[in-house]
Amino acid sequence: MSAPSHRRSPAARRLALVGAAVLAAAGLGAVPLVMSAQAAVADLGHAALPAKDGWAAAGSGTTGGSAADAAHVFTVTDRAGLVKALKAGKAGAPRIIQVKGVIDANTDDSGKPLDCADYASGTGYSLAGYLKAYDPATWGRSKLPSGAQEDARAAAQARQAARVVLPVPSRTTIVGVPGTGATITGGSLQLKDADNVIVRNLSFTDTRDCFPQWDPTDGSSGNWNSAYDSVTLRGATHVWADHNTFGDGPHYDRSNPAYFGREYQVHDGALDITKASDLVTVEYNRFTNHDKTMLIGSSDNDTRLRVTLHHNVFQGIVQRAPLARVGQVHLYNNYYETAQLNGYGASYSINSRAGAQVVAQGNYWALSADRKVSQLLSGDGTGAVAGSGNLVDGKVTDLVAAYNAANSKKIRTTVNWTPTLTAGYRADASGLPGELARTAGAGVLTAAGTVAPRPATGAVTG
Repeated sequence: MSAPSHRRSPAARRLALVGAAVLAAAGLGAVPLVMSAQAAVADLGHAALPAKDGWAAAGSGTTGGSAADAAHVFTVTDRAGLVKALKAGKAGAPRIIQVKGVIDANTDDSGKPLDCADYASGTGYSLAGYLKAYDPATWGRSKLPSGAQEDARAAAQARQAARVVLPVPSRTTIVGVPGTGATITGGSLQLKDADNVIVRNLSFTDTRDCFPQWDPTDGSSGNWNSAYDSVTLRGATHVWADHNTFGDGPHYDRSNPAYFGREYQVHDGALDITKASDLVTVEYNRFTNHDKTMLIGSSDNDTRLRVTLHHNVFQGIVQRAPLARVGQVHLYNNYYETAQLNGYGASYSINSRAGAQVVAQGNYWALSADRKVSQLLSGDGTGAVAGSGNLVDGKVTDLVAAYNAANSKKIRTTVNWTPTLTAGYRADASGLPGELARTAGAGVLTAAGTVAPRPATGAVTG
């Protein structure tokens, strides 16, 4: 099998979590919740990011749509309502969008479900025709697909994009209404050149591309590349993503067929931060049942990319947690579990490349029997990972030393910056498995913006 690709897809270039048995086995009980201090607000939608809470707190901070008046607070229950709320009012005016229940992005304006055949209808695209046209045995492996079937694929993909890509404007807060199972399925929130956006308390499921593109030049054996992230930041600034759950369920990758010897991958990123995005805080989210989880920087020439990840859970993910290029990335108090889940087996957790300056402090890895400490990191020989207090199965471990001892392309151990925006950080990571099983992800925030922890045995899907 060829190595995992670190390239952005061509389209973008153009839990069951820890249960009681696991906790008992690890010798870890429930621990008090430690979060950044935040006073209760009138409602969840009017909350702003607390001071010093990661890179998104820098400068003017992140307030999203918290200043919205009553006329710009919307409660939406379907795709049509969500699209209308995203476009309503004067450009740049603060808005709060409250998602109630499950919204399926693959629907028409009347709410009728749409499938891949609906998007392909009239374009001339067929998978059988596409496979025949670009079979490496006849097309070769040196050039991207072009011609009638590629044009038809692009047209069908554009029709799906018109439904599932949901542009989010500046000064917007999107929150899930507590107690409603607030979910966006099949949709892609796109924060393009947007400033001051908050996304909280939402589940994102099965953001699936019906029409992946074959790229025979991607990696040693080619790859199928899909187009949509559940949440994508492109040139976005001051963004706070908090208490969300991301996953591929119910369409897990193990059900994907293989063509030309490669998996027909219909999922792209969960939350990707690219194209000079900056000042981003990602906290208390659950990332589960997914392959290419989080890309920070879409190319080695990207810029800015100051991002904080803290108190997130990564379980049943293959790679990119995150893959970081160029920027200054702070990872603290996150929990990683490497055991295979629903067919998703770990490749690596953190990749530092293209000169990325990563600081990793007080994170916890639960290492499965099939993985080694030396496999938790990855890099290209130019990135750095500094930090301390990282635990593997409860033991303080030098992740970089373990990686460098087994690999020729060394990860550097010094960085050119010092994190100061570290609200909620604690040096002792031993309690993270129990704490985050109860407090990370969608469904624990109350209407007042406080946390009502779930039982440690609570399961999540995604």
